Amino acid sequence: MKRVYFFLLLLLLGTSGSLLAQQAKHRVVIQLNTGDTLIWKGMMNNIKNLKAGWGDSVQVEVVVHGAGVQFMMKDKTTQADRIAYFNKMGIRFVVCENTMRERAVTKEQLLPEAGFVKMGVGEIILKQEAGWSYLKM
Repeated sequence: MKRVYFFLLLLLLGTSGSLLAQQAKHRVVIQLNTGDTLIWKGMMNNIKNLKAGWGDSVQVEVVVHGAGVQFMMKDKTTQADRIAYFNKMGIRFVVCENTMRERAVTKEQLLPEAGFVKMGVGEIILKQEAGWSYLKM
């Protein structure tokens, strides 16, 4: 009887995982490492177009590192309203903790929508290894 329950549990977990994969048919990781505000605006337009074209079937994560950290800083960004809007739609914005340490940026200086990863380029590599499409800004 235990084997039957175990088998059913495995079946259920496998099914829920495949349902999530079907829901997010397209997965895109975007690398942002520039302080150029025109690039920021262009990236946000790309995200808007991805969501308009694919809706809930696209999953997007923006990985911010290097000079791009200013994009997520309360007193430097030109995109705070759009970041908040897209974050509510499920777009993740993550900041590299290595960059924060090197540039003496604290979590308090960042927008509340900021998520954190230990290593920005490592996050990008992991996403690519998991089959995510890659865009560089």
